[in-house]
Amino acid sequence: MIRVTLPDGSAREVARGTTPADIAAAIGPGLAKAALAARVDGEVRDIMRPLEADTNLALITAKDEADALELARHDFAHVLAEAVQKLHPGTQITFGPATDDGFYYDVMAPANRGPFTEDDLPAIEEAMREIIRADKPLRREVVARNDLIKTWADAGESFKAEWAAELPEGEELSVYWSGDDWMDMCRGPHLASTGKLDPQAFKLMRVAGAYWRGDQNNAQLTRIYGTGWLNKKQLDAHLLRLEEAAKRDHRKLGQEMDLFHLQQEAHGSVFWHPHGFTIWRALEAYMRRAIDEAGYKEVKTPQVMDARQWEQSGHWGKYRENMFVIPDEVPNTEDEGPVISGEADWMALKPMNCPAHVLIFRQGIKSYRDLPLRIYENGCCHRNEPHGALHGLMRVRQFTQDDAHIFCREDQIVQEVQDFCALADRIYKDFGFTYSIKLALRPEKRFGSDADWDKAENELRDAVVKAGLATEEYGWEELPGEGAFYAPKLEWHLTDAIGRTWQVGTIQSDRVLPERLDASYVGEDGGKHRPVMLHRAIFGSYERFIGILIEHYAGRFPVWLAPVQAVVATIVSDADGYANAVAAKLAAAGIRVETDLRNEKINYKVREHSLAKVPHLLVVGNREAEEGKVAIRTLGSEGQRIMSVDEAIAMLVAEATPPDLRA
Repeated sequence: MIRVTLPDGSAREVARGTTPADIAAAIGPGLAKAALAARVDGEVRDIMRPLEADTNLALITAKDEADALELARHDFAHVLAEAVQKLHPGTQITFGPATDDGFYYDVMAPANRGPFTEDDLPAIEEAMREIIRADKPLRREVVARNDLIKTWADAGESFKAEWAAELPEGEELSVYWSGDDWMDMCRGPHLASTGKLDPQAFKLMRVAGAYWRGDQNNAQLTRIYGTGWLNKKQLDAHLLRLEEAAKRDHRKLGQEMDLFHLQQEAHGSVFWHPHGFTIWRALEAYMRRAIDEAGYKEVKTPQVMDARQWEQSGHWGKYRENMFVIPDEVPNTEDEGPVISGEADWMALKPMNCPAHVLIFRQGIKSYRDLPLRIYENGCCHRNEPHGALHGLMRVRQFTQDDAHIFCREDQIVQEVQDFCALADRIYKDFGFTYSIKLALRPEKRFGSDADWDKAENELRDAVVKAGLATEEYGWEELPGEGAFYAPKLEWHLTDAIGRTWQVGTIQSDRVLPERLDASYVGEDGGKHRPVMLHRAIFGSYERFIGILIEHYAGRFPVWLAPVQAVVATIVSDADGYANAVAAKLAAAGIRVETDLRNEKINYKVREHSLAKVPHLLVVGNREAEEGKVAIRTLGSEGQRIMSVDEAIAMLVAEATPPDLRA
């Protein structure tokens, strides 16, 4: 007999080999039907897997949504692989994990046909539904290594055979059978049967190329992506979110609004057009006001630094693969011979600003009275991201951070972090975001002692508690292993207008870099002390934050951020002079205004400027000119309002005032 303790503290004596499903059935038929899996001593396991020792047991149902979704998506991936092999014998399967909103599986099409395309997806979906409706039991079996390798090799599954052969010696190898006619190698866990899935709660979305084990030198596979949910209602809601997200795609809106473009001559670097850079400048001015008020000193540091500096900071060893490196020599200009000798010292474009800010701190002797010293930079950085990872403004190679480093004493840390929390809170609310806050804890590979990590993590935790943010309302959560290699960090996860989350702001408490780069100050005792270095950003990068804002607002920026705040459009050419005079008055009042004097119908002009997301269109004709008025059409509103030019200017000036400057 073994002892099973349930979440309510009650315990049951059951025979060894009893399954969680048996215990669910003993509790009641409702739970037996609802139970999907079990958490055994904290580990999620199959509900049919026998219990072999005393354990703490919690049964997982659809109410445990995160666990239930993970299980369902994992099962959908296996059903996808089974369906593809059923429809196309000879297909080889590789890996198929769950993702944040679904699943995928990498497969190699049989030799008698080309790679799978989106045209294949409807048939694969129907085959998946047949497997789900068949309610095939999902059964775990432990298999000897050599037997499993032979099974895969005999079946022509070369990828699976290779992977099985490379798994660590002594690791238990398990497979899962779908019924008695199909199996896949997997650690699990899985649902009890395919029928536990809702056949209407998934959709195959797209296909893409992928390489075996992510190496472009290996065989090319087809990755089939799907989205999977617990029921059709969840699927429909997700597809609606995707539809809305597609309308808000910053790349599409950026082109329609003439904000920016990207092209292969500068992979991952943004060409900002005048309207886009107007938004940038408004954000930059806003942030400068915020950091000036908060006591930061703005600096500018070099783009290129000697590799020895990056070696000393630790980035050369930890981060070199993401750095652009440059030989410190004049390139050969002759037609023959190598462009560079290969003998020069190396330099690197900076991927971050931190080491340069330490070098500024080290200039001159610093006293404990000089701290905290808050150094800020709109710092342009470069990171050598793979071409396939680049994505519009969201992931680029050249970006500008709203980056700052606070050098402070140990006794100042909690207050500085608390002040930063208040600053970030005000800024995010100015843009209409809600947020959650997370504490990312020490990773497995890291610099610094455990004692320093304990201290740093506790300081960040204490600051959030004192700021009143370590609550369910703010989504407070601790994330083991997610910290940087040199410091734990607080992360701000913004929620946008359609419910998506974006990790943006951070603050990190670092004792490693000041030590490695020999930063010090003279303490009250006259001795030499190391400052603590708080790395912090609020926008993260201007590029990505603007991309998020475009999608959050669906291009309909608040007036203070809109690149064009008003357009004065004429109904008839006789009103051109009046339109120019109105525009001049608006410009004199600080409004970003344009005129539209084209010989086009007013309805055409209204439609065009609505597509361009101009907040206000001021329509003028002969009557408006005679009366000294304008007819204002506001984006997203029906009809128009008639008002005097002075009234229109007052309204626009009020709306165009940034939130931090409003009374």
